[in-house]
Parts: sequence; structure tokens; C-alpha cells
Amino acid sequence: MILSDADILRRLEQGDLVVEPLEDVDLQVQPASVDLRLGREFLEFQRTNIPCIHPNSESEVDEYVSETVVDPDGEFILHPGDFVLGTTKERVEIPADLIAHVEGRSSLGRLAVVVHATAGLCDPGYRGQITLELSNLGSAPVALTPGMRISQLTFTELKTPAERPYGSGRGSKYQDQSGPQASKIQGDHEFSGDQK
Repeated sequence: MILSDADILRRLEQGDLVVEPLEDVDLQVQPASVDLRLGREFLEFQRTNIPCIHPNSESEVDEYVSETVVDPDGEFILHPGDFVLGTTKERVEIPADLIAHVEGRSSLGRLAVVVHATAGLCDPGYRGQITLELSNLGSAPVALTPGMRISQLTFTELKTPAERPYGSGRGSKYQDQSGPQASKIQGDHEFSGDQK
């Protein structure tokens, strides 16, 4: 079952579902979703002097990723063909009986801006800000401003709560993340990590 606005508001009031800071409930809580705002931090991928990315090499991250922090009243210009990691302003906590889906807003989609390539899911038990995979598929640069509504979360209720939710017991790599996080795929089991 997908949660409606009434369900979302009830779960937020009970405190088992957390979206904070939720500064304007009337604006951000939609009929069946919650709008999330854009944070100020971005990770940009450098294209020069990199033959390829090796997913199992953590040391390469510093070589191909640089952080940009935009002033609160500034802009981040997303150029055509660019791919950057951004973050939500809000921090979320998803209870064990819900799964959250990160969706783009249609108003930005109509400007050819997408907010996730593949990572559109927040598992039961996840806590932290959400890293956004921002791409400009259009032919013109688009100015993104901190605090603008950039994405939305929809919530699906599980038939039963997850027995092994996302978190430290699973070696979950992104639990309690703050700001955009580069890939930590080297922590996966197949690369000799402890991610289960």
C-alpha cells in the first residue's frame, strides 16, 4: 500500500517516520509524497587524466571527485551531459515497515533534469540525507538553487516489517550519511568488503 498524505502526516506525527527539517508541511507534503529540497553540497566528477574508474579501488575516489559547496543564495549550474552527486537538505529515517522511493519532480523532468540514475530506493531502516544522482539530459544549462524542491519521496508499506533492516548489523555503507557520498562499492562482499 502506498501512503497518502494523511498516512504520511500521521506517521510523521507518531515519529517513526522522520523527514527533517520539514519547514513547510503544506508545501512539501503532496497527495502521496513528500517533496525534498536541494542541499548545498555537490560532488563533481573530473574527466581529465582518468583512464577509467575501478569500482574496487577506494583510493581513486579522491582522484576523480571534487566537492563544491554553493552559497545559500547561490546557484549550481548543471550543464548538458553533466552527472553530479547532490544531496537533499532533509535527513530521513525510514521505519522497518516502509520503503521509500526517490522520484524526480515532473517540473524538473520537463527541463531534462533527472535526480536518480539507478539509486531510487531507501531501504527500511535507512537514516541520513539522500544522495541525488543529478543529470542534465537537455541541450541547455539549468541553474539549481539550494533549498529548491528537487525530488519527492513516496512510501510503500511492507506486508511485514523487515527482519534485517538497513543498518550497522548489515554493514550498510551509507547509514547516517551527511551530504553527497561517492560510491563505496569497494565495501561490497564481492570486493572483499563486509556489506551483506
